[in-house]
Amino acid sequence: MLEQANYLWRLSVTGTCFALFGIGGSLLTALIFPLLRLLPGGKSRRNRRAQALIQRFFALLIGLLRALGVMRLEFHNPEALRQCGNLLVFANHPSYLDVVVMLSLMPRSSCVVNSRLWRSPFWGGVVRSAGYIRNDAPETLVDDCVAALEGGEPLIIFPEGTRSVPGRPLRMSRGAAHVALRSGRDILPVVLTCDPPTLTKGMPWYRIPHRAFTFRLEVRPPLKVTDCIDINEPASLASRKLTAYLENYFTREANRHGSHQERT
Repeated sequence: MLEQANYLWRLSVTGTCFALFGIGGSLLTALIFPLLRLLPGGKSRRNRRAQALIQRFFALLIGLLRALGVMRLEFHNPEALRQCGNLLVFANHPSYLDVVVMLSLMPRSSCVVNSRLWRSPFWGGVVRSAGYIRNDAPETLVDDCVAALEGGEPLIIFPEGTRSVPGRPLRMSRGAAHVALRSGRDILPVVLTCDPPTLTKGMPWYRIPHRAFTFRLEVRPPLKVTDCIDINEPASLASRKLTAYLENYFTREANRHGSHQERT
């Protein structure tokens, strides 16, 4: 009986937080960001104000999930994420909460986001106000990413492009590798694990695990691209090799922590 009550409690909290996620995005779009645009400063300053507000909102959501017993959170070296400067931040993508947790730690950052968010009635205005980069424009994606880095911001990319499927090998797109090769920036790897798996690809929000899940974020030492591959090779070959290197790296690091969803 107690276990069933705990499950129902966590289910109700999860549903409430999903509702807050949508309502919060709508309020930011309709009320807050239009007011921020009235403040002095150009596009860059407006983007930074929006990013700082998103960080606070996401930190509030994560704090709520933790305080109400739905989620346990383990951070390892988060200071490196908060103070990384204009590095490329690459992370694996096991859960819907990945970007929420990461952005809750970073008051200033750009991010490559799924194009569906740009069409979302709840979050379309938010991602546009923050100056995030949509992932469905291959002709401009790399240039937009390099421009964000040159503007002094860290750039978050999930090289898989979408959430990973539990039990399947990681598969990363070459777009992230092209950005790394073109920009010449170091890569700051962030290894994410979630146990038990929840909010994975194809899993509805109401299918919650039997117990509170533990979300673990570890920031690893930066990777120099020149230490990973020979950058003097043709661009297509170099991007293919860097993509394979990243797949092996994140699979190994996630497995090192016993992640069920990344074990292959």
